[in-house]
Amino acid sequence: MTREDEDAWFAPKRYGYGTGLPISRQGWAALTGYIALVALAGFLIPYSLLAYIIIVLAATAAFILLCARKTRGGWRWRWGKRD
Repeated sequence: MTREDEDAWFAPKRYGYGTGLPISRQGWAALTGYIALVALAGFLIPYSLLAYIIIVLAATAAFILLCARKTRGGWRWRWGKRD
C-alpha cells in the first residue's frame, strides 16, 4: 500500500471524472458534515434566501476541493479499467 492510498479519503469513479464513495472514516465524516451543513442551512430560507445560497455554494466549493485533494489517484477521466 502506497502513501497515496493511505492518505486517500475517497475512491475514484470507475467511469468518468471525479470522486466516488468515501473509503475511510474521514471521508464519511466529511460527507456527513457536508450534508448536515446544507440541511441546517435550510432553516435560513424563511429569513434570508441569499444567506442560504451563499452557505450552500461555499460548502459545496469547499467539499469539491476536499474531494479533489483526497481522491486516490487524483481526478482524471477514467474508462472503466482498474487503477
